[in-house]
Amino acid sequence: MKEFKLVATAASGMEALVGKELRDLGIECQVENGKAIFHGNQETIATANLWLRTADRIKIIVGEFEAKTFEDLFEKTKALPWEDLLPLDAEFPVAGKSIKSTLYSVPDCQAITKKAIVSRLSEVYHRYGRLPESGALYKLEVALLKDKVTITLDTTGPSLFKRGYRIDKGGAPLKENMAAALVMLTSWRKDRPFYDPVCGSGTICIEAALIGHNIAPGFNRSFACESWDWFKKEVFDKVRQEAENQADYDVELDILGTDIDARMIEIAKANAIEAGLGDSIEFKQMQLRDFTTTKEYGVLVANPPYGERLGEEEAVQRLYKEMGTVYRPLKTWSKYILTSDLTFETHYGAKATKKRKLYNGSLRTDLFQYWGTRPPRNKK
Repeated sequence: MKEFKLVATAASGMEALVGKELRDLGIECQVENGKAIFHGNQETIATANLWLRTADRIKIIVGEFEAKTFEDLFEKTKALPWEDLLPLDAEFPVAGKSIKSTLYSVPDCQAITKKAIVSRLSEVYHRYGRLPESGALYKLEVALLKDKVTITLDTTGPSLFKRGYRIDKGGAPLKENMAAALVMLTSWRKDRPFYDPVCGSGTICIEAALIGHNIAPGFNRSFACESWDWFKKEVFDKVRQEAENQADYDVELDILGTDIDARMIEIAKANAIEAGLGDSIEFKQMQLRDFTTTKEYGVLVANPPYGERLGEEEAVQRLYKEMGTVYRPLKTWSKYILTSDLTFETHYGAKATKKRKLYNGSLRTDLFQYWGTRPPRNKK
């Protein structure tokens, strides 16, 4: 089976997690800013799309070369073996970006790249004039960075964060891959309690349950490459069957999500049911200050409001203070709180054990981590 050079793209700050996920799947990779580079065949592409929880997309790197003139860009793009990837009727829009490059006009770079591919395919297929573009979608991107051109083909389609279970969502929802990253950055294990006190539409709890049950996040969705005539259907059938065999539906999880808004709790329950996890997570309406527990060695993950809008800052900081009052006494629990408010520790009333910078979309946020005491060796 043909080998490809591949890239898993990721939000800034998430690359190391994507790299770890790939290595855990037995795929060697090189982590760079915003991406992980790896090699593999069709099965590798299917596996990465199905299993990666924190990546955005899986792309084939079609070609890499230097270009300082439009003639260079045209000729070097045309020299690539496009007929191996694009059939005569392929629909192939070309997106683009250019950073610190001689060829700075993105629309021109896109148009010339498209023209070069059309020229190559016209010669190969003996079809001159306009190509039909009536078939499957092959989304391409030409990216220039300091005169280095990278042309990629997206195998994923809608971003990997679109798992397919979110029927509804509240304001400022957390993307599914960001929620998964928050869970993966904690010390949580499936035999310990997990709690989200501001659960909103339930995304963090649902991602925790998917991890706890070892369910592939892309199991219930399709991918762009499945519609390509050269991508073998049996590859995805095999990878999906293996994923089904690896899922542990019988493990009992202790996952609780609460929110002050009763409507959000109903949405969270509906989303969990859509994900097939209705029995794995408990959602209930509750004020943050009413939380009490006798359980030990749990993990709390929260994505509270950030107070970005005018007039909200004071109310949000009162919430942070309440968090400190309620959660600080839970000495064996580890708490992980994501916010863009860098004064969070002052309001919470304690300095974090560790902070980690993450980007929620384009917004800089910090994950404030408060590590609980470790359980004795004879405790799980």
